[in-house]
Amino acid sequence: MSQETVVAVDMIGGDEGAPVVRAGVQRALAADPGLSIVAVGPAEVVEPLAAAEERVTAQVATEAIAMGEHPAAAVRAKRDSSIVVGCRLVREGEAQGFFSAGSTGACLAAATLVMGRVAGVKRPALAQMLPGWPTPTLLLDVGANADCKPEYLAQFGIMGAAYLTGAYAVEAPRVGLLNIGEEDTKGSALALAAHELMAQQVPGFAGNCEGSQLLKGAFDVVVADGFTGNVCLKAIEGAASTVMGYLKRGFLGSAKAKVGALLAKGSLGEVKRTLSPSTYGGAPLLGVKGACIVGHGSSDAEAVGNGILVAAKAAAQGVDRLIAEGIAAAQAAPTSPAPAGGQEGGAR
Repeated sequence: MSQETVVAVDMIGGDEGAPVVRAGVQRALAADPGLSIVAVGPAEVVEPLAAAEERVTAQVATEAIAMGEHPAAAVRAKRDSSIVVGCRLVREGEAQGFFSAGSTGACLAAATLVMGRVAGVKRPALAQMLPGWPTPTLLLDVGANADCKPEYLAQFGIMGAAYLTGAYAVEAPRVGLLNIGEEDTKGSALALAAHELMAQQVPGFAGNCEGSQLLKGAFDVVVADGFTGNVCLKAIEGAASTVMGYLKRGFLGSAKAKVGALLAKGSLGEVKRTLSPSTYGGAPLLGVKGACIVGHGSSDAEAVGNGILVAAKAAAQGVDRLIAEGIAAAQAAPTSPAPAGGQEGGAR
């Protein structure tokens, strides 16, 4: 639970509109008595909510950024949009965290331009919790930086570990680099250089993570460039949806199967909840000042509520401060040149 933490919430973000966001706000308030909300959006949306909820204040925003707009251009042009205003509240200290299920690109641009980057951070990264077994795994970057340098990936590892420590109380997170083999000599030129740098700078670095290990709990944090991470995330989401579809079709295939489905209903429900993105509420943008959680456009009330709670937890635990400390320590650490020698570009 947060302690007297204020989170600004974009009330008009998401595919389902303000009623779902309002329901999510109410869920979060019920779950965390130390949480206060600044509801950001049109007057007809935020003022009735503030009047009905004791721990909600209204911040009117007269503009909105649509999903199809160019993110950076819209952020610069629409300074009174709900996304920009929410980020500005964090920058000015009126809130410690921000949640939106609106345009991901606009959220990334606004958080970077308005909230600002943590000192020393070269590129903020978008992260996503994956439902691994026996423990979940944080994957980053999942789309903010398609092209990366080795030093970016090393910082991603530091930021991901700080997030798990602050928001989820994971001690000494194990950090891996997504690669095509476990050996140090595997991978592209980027992967080889990043591996060398991460081994020097990232506490808890545990080596390369193959795709087959991603959901097996072998690592707490797995680092990738944004292009690879996004493709990987979408592939996992598609596979999970396909498997659940096959299970549903199989259980409805015969009377005997339907009986089995009834007997297994509780277990299947738990599997569905584990795989659901609503469980984690959204993707944290790491490396900006304050806490910023970006929800999926299709977020339901549970996802919105959990996203707000995660933003509050990250803010209360000072994840941005932990990131700043980790980056400063990495910059102070001595580095050695990469060893000479060839590379193996093929997978095992």
